Amino acid sequence: MMAALSDSSPDMAGGAQAGPEPGRVVEALELLLGPPSDGDSAAEPGPEPALCPETLRRNAAALEERLSGAAGWAALRELRAVVLSRAPALAAGVAGTEPGWAAACGLLALLLCLKDRLAALAAASAATSAAPGAPPPPGADTLSVGQERAVRRALRAAVGLGLLPHLPPGLGPGPGLLGPPPGTRGARLFAAVAALAELARLPALGVPLLARHLRLLLSGLCVLGHGPAALCQGVSEAERAQCREALRDILDRVYQPLAVQELLVLQGQPKQRSAGARAAPAWLRCLCGHLLSERLLRPGGVQAVVRGILEGTDGGAGAEAAALDWRKCDAVGKILAACPQQCLSLEDYYRQVCPQVLDLLHIQDKVAARQFQRVATTTLLTMAREQPQLAEKHLLQPLLAPLRRCSEAAELALEDLTAGAVLVPEAELGSCVEDMLKVYVVGNDSSSLLLGSLQSVLGVVFSLYSFAKQNVSYLRSPCQDILLWFLEKAEREQSLAVLEGLAGLSSHVPTLHPQCQLRVGSEGGATVIVGETPSDEDEALYQKISLEQCHVESLVELLSHCQKSGLAGDFFIHCLKELTQVAAEDEAAPNPAVEPGGSLLELEQSQARQGRKLLVLQLVAALCEGVSDTVFTDIVQVQEFLAAVLHRACAHPAQGPGAVAEAQTLAMAMGLVAAVLGGAVQLKSSDFEVLKRLVPLLEELSRTYPDPLTQELASDLRIAICTHGACSPSTVGAAADSVLGRKPGMAAQSPAGPPGTAPSPSSPRHGHGSSTAHRERSKGQSTCHEPSASGASPAPCADSPAPAGLQELLLSAYDPQPPSRAAALRQLASVVTQRDPEALRLQEKLLQVFLENVQHEDAFVYLSAIQGIALLSSEYPERILPVLLAQYECPAQATEDAMAAVTRMKLGEVLMRVTRALGDMVFQHREPLIRAFLRGARDPDSALRASSLSNLGELCQHLGFQLGSIIQEVTCCVTAIARTDPEAEVRRAAVHVVVLLLRGLSEKVTEVLQDVLRDLYRLLKHVVMAERDAAAVLHAQLALEELDTAMRRVLFPPQTLEKKIVVLP
Repeated sequence: MMAALSDSSPDMAGGAQAGPEPGRVVEALELLLGPPSDGDSAAEPGPEPALCPETLRRNAAALEERLSGAAGWAALRELRAVVLSRAPALAAGVAGTEPGWAAACGLLALLLCLKDRLAALAAASAATSAAPGAPPPPGADTLSVGQERAVRRALRAAVGLGLLPHLPPGLGPGPGLLGPPPGTRGARLFAAVAALAELARLPALGVPLLARHLRLLLSGLCVLGHGPAALCQGVSEAERAQCREALRDILDRVYQPLAVQELLVLQGQPKQRSAGARAAPAWLRCLCGHLLSERLLRPGGVQAVVRGILEGTDGGAGAEAAALDWRKCDAVGKILAACPQQCLSLEDYYRQVCPQVLDLLHIQDKVAARQFQRVATTTLLTMAREQPQLAEKHLLQPLLAPLRRCSEAAELALEDLTAGAVLVPEAELGSCVEDMLKVYVVGNDSSSLLLGSLQSVLGVVFSLYSFAKQNVSYLRSPCQDILLWFLEKAEREQSLAVLEGLAGLSSHVPTLHPQCQLRVGSEGGATVIVGETPSDEDEALYQKISLEQCHVESLVELLSHCQKSGLAGDFFIHCLKELTQVAAEDEAAPNPAVEPGGSLLELEQSQARQGRKLLVLQLVAALCEGVSDTVFTDIVQVQEFLAAVLHRACAHPAQGPGAVAEAQTLAMAMGLVAAVLGGAVQLKSSDFEVLKRLVPLLEELSRTYPDPLTQELASDLRIAICTHGACSPSTVGAAADSVLGRKPGMAAQSPAGPPGTAPSPSSPRHGHGSSTAHRERSKGQSTCHEPSASGASPAPCADSPAPAGLQELLLSAYDPQPPSRAAALRQLASVVTQRDPEALRLQEKLLQVFLENVQHEDAFVYLSAIQGIALLSSEYPERILPVLLAQYECPAQATEDAMAAVTRMKLGEVLMRVTRALGDMVFQHREPLIRAFLRGARDPDSALRASSLSNLGELCQHLGFQLGSIIQEVTCCVTAIARTDPEAEVRRAAVHVVVLLLRGLSEKVTEVLQDVLRDLYRLLKHVVMAERDAAAVLHAQLALEELDTAMRRVLFPPQTLEKKIVVLP
């Protein structure tokens, strides 16, 4: 019957004119169904409450009466007779005595009539073309809203009365529905399914049918086409083959994620089925699994399966929903990684599925992208664990193909490419880097396969990172994350080998091909092109040196993120050992440039050794400058570093032109050993076991090094290490004091040096000068210190009641050497921050010291003094601020005018730092601060006027709505200066005060500035129109923008949706 229905296309040319109108067919459907009830909009099919047997008989009789005698119904009667002649089962059902099946057959017959009429009208309208320029008319098969509602109701009743009762248990009728009479299930089910499958071919009827009743239609087709023979009594083999073909046709035509969802429900997934539903039979589960595998192996099938399973899941808002979401994604990934049974071979499955898995990484939908990426990553990692060879061939190699294409190991047919040809486009390169970040870093699986595959392109990634570091590119961050992930997850030896390859010291890592160049892309990425070979040798050498320098800087910045793991320290020690080895090879090998008998090969080898030595020296220097302050994380790394330096000194004593640098390096290393033994770190017994590895080197150094002082220190250090510090000669303590910056004899009081300072081998008080400085300071213990060269007043005398440590810092604050003086000032500031009781008692003396050092000409010194005064004022504002304000308003009379202006500006900086530190507490000191700055705004010196106005603006920004009535004085002052001051920088500062004032008040502008807002607006407009200075005009425009933004927020407040709940009494 299905073949007869599908082949029954009426005469489209004449049928369009002679057949009934679609409205007449819809009217017949409504007559058969009766008036609609409230449950018509339900999604699930089933008999309506109004369609009881008596109602169905009465409606059928009314329809037959209308068809037989009413005017205008003859055409429908004829068409219905034709349709029933093609479907004998439906004709028998209409003439039967069972009301439900008769109504279902009548509905299906009328729906088939409607389908034939709509198809005929559509064919006739397609033959006629619209007039030129006129809009296309609506389709002839288009139904009105009311007609569509009636058709949906008819489809629901036809499925509920004709299909649902005839499905076997577990698929069809629930507890409230009665089954068909014995022996009629198969034939009736085929008749209903055939009619519904025919209706699904027309879009106007197929869309509502498949949208609401796809699952039941698939169930019927599965039963008839693949079910046991006991469920298909009365159905021939040819009819079953037609059902199998219709099943595949419908599955191919519907939205594939929807098909996957329905098949999963039919298969009996526990979370997809409703409560109380029976489990699906075994044959149906097997069939659905087979059909799902077919969906998966189709083009785009992977995405369809993933969407079908995950559609409607967005992670949820809570932690449990998010965890469930991730578990679901991981489960889908593991399903995709498993090969279906009907697949020919595992490699064929990987060949079809893996490209689609990689496409999941490129989903643009932001809502679903996270889930799809999780599925793709899980699938890839699972495949890599289960089938590493196939995963590398079909997943990792295509993933890394753009980078391998431009790698040094790639065989490029460059003779076929012209200079400037694009080898890797920007979009492809950016997508490759982002995919690597998702798979390697986000997936975070450190298997040997993934690490090995990533290592093969790590050199290209590093070149891209170095290029992005020099330019503005979004690729910098993902490349850095990829490199850091590899260095963290790989074994330490492998990481060091990779770092050595990235630095150019080995060939463990293939780098960017020498004939490839990176260029900035138009979208913020990068493009790989075939570069031109420089014709000039000097230009080529310059490019090579610049590239090496850039790579070294990038490597040092990369290592700055690896200090906590200890990798930076290990690589630094590795470079030192490499430097020693290169120096040994350089000494052992003859110099062919000097010896006349040297061959060309020997000359090239010598040049290669010299280049390697220079590269190692460059690396060591860059590491010392970039990461040396916190490069070592434990005592083992310190020991390895010291062993490398001592071994180098033993093998190559300081001789020749580099003797001074070698001697300084050895002195620094031995001073570091002494500092470690002298209390810089707390040593345990296990640490001494590590330090004992240095004993043989120290012993050899004490016997072979040419400098006797170095020999003596090496011997004393060996004794201190062997006795675990119990026997520590005086030379060890002196060396430790020199490195730690301590005065001799202070080790007992502060064994680790002053708080907040790190050991610095470059301190100006170490070496031979330390004893001289100590003798000079010891003479000043009973008399006052002499004034410094900068003209500061005498220091506090030594007989003050300050403790020895604080007294020493006070004396050092007047040291003639600026570095020592600045260091002492910063240590005094640290003491103030710690609220030391002695510092609290001597706060006036500390303030005097800081104020005197503010006048120093060295920037390091006076900035340290400014910091100290700011900290002291923020800790004790009630006592210190009045003194500072007095100094700011009335400078010392003995100083020159220029020096007084500079000092007042420095004090203004101090006052602003105090203002920031006090925060809201600055309101207590509002009036004296504003008065001081207003007076400064009238000073004859233009620089001081500008500085005072800048301070005034920042203070107003901090005060905000706490300005109060004093805003009138500020406004008058700013207006007068902005209009009349002769200096442009002062006028700029005045306008900038208005900018900061408006920015600080924000939404409270209209409340605080309501009396002066008009004056400020007129001032800003005057500046914009009449000011000649461009910077002042810019400040005024910024102020007007701030004012405009504030007024818009007041006049047009943002609309917020609020729900108010009023509780009635």
